[in-house]
Amino acid sequence: MTKYLNEIIDILNKEYGDADCTLNYEDTLQLLIATQLAAQCTDARVNIVMVDLVKKYPDVYAFANADLSELMDDIHSTGFYRNKAKNIIACCKKIISDFEGKVPGNMKDLLTLPGVGRKTANLILGDAFGIPGIVVDTHAGRLARRMGLTKNTDPTKVEFDLLKIIPKEHQTLFCHQLVEHGRKYCKSQRPYCEHCPLNEICKKRGL
Repeated sequence: MTKYLNEIIDILNKEYGDADCTLNYEDTLQLLIATQLAAQCTDARVNIVMVDLVKKYPDVYAFANADLSELMDDIHSTGFYRNKAKNIIACCKKIISDFEGKVPGNMKDLLTLPGVGRKTANLILGDAFGIPGIVVDTHAGRLARRMGLTKNTDPTKVEFDLLKIIPKEHQTLFCHQLVEHGRKYCKSQRPYCEHCPLNEICKKRGL
């Protein structure tokens, strides 16, 4: 597995280099809000919505005091806007009441925030705080299974499978690279295996 995994990492590094988060943000709170909006929505759509959203709600206090109906209208195009709006307001209220208005920088505290699961928490920790972790979105889960890095479908189980084998210093970058690769080649319904730089090595399956 080590040799197989190293070959995968080498190819991803050559193809995508320093791949970064595809959500646009200027601070940790914006990344948190954007990640919550990105559930069942494209990052491209979220980036469009966030432009006006952060102008209207410039800080955690503005989000915490937002009118629910108005916020639902503001994020309507991201889908599931009712739950997202409720969670964003509740999340920001808790950040103010429990964490002095600052997004916490550890997994335990992040998971107490409404609307925040392990995927969101790991993204925040990796990109905002530089703390390594595995972000299992649909791309990471799909590619990890196809490449034989896990047999699990549950995101948390996939996360812990990858934590065992991906070097800590490469974990955050690896997940961003999987997103890029999933969008370019390893698509859900029709992967472009014949053009994929991982095609030959992927056939080895690792497990």
